[in-house]
Amino acid sequence: MQIVEIDGFNAHCVAKGIGREVSLFMLQDESIEIGDCVMVHVGYAIQKMSELEARSAWEVYDEMLALEAKGA
Repeated sequence: MQIVEIDGFNAHCVAKGIGREVSLFMLQDESIEIGDCVMVHVGYAIQKMSELEARSAWEVYDEMLALEAKGA
């Protein structure tokens, strides 16, 4: 997800038009800024990612969803 707003250890993040409130607590030792991409799991940012890494992850996820929809 991409960070669009930061308030302390909380951030508003967006991915594919969906917004979520995300805790940045687990990345407190990282330099996090608006516009950065993070991997989110159960409401926590667990890893800072490059935009290319984030895009690649979404492509893999979309492929998995497409295969699941086909019943593969």
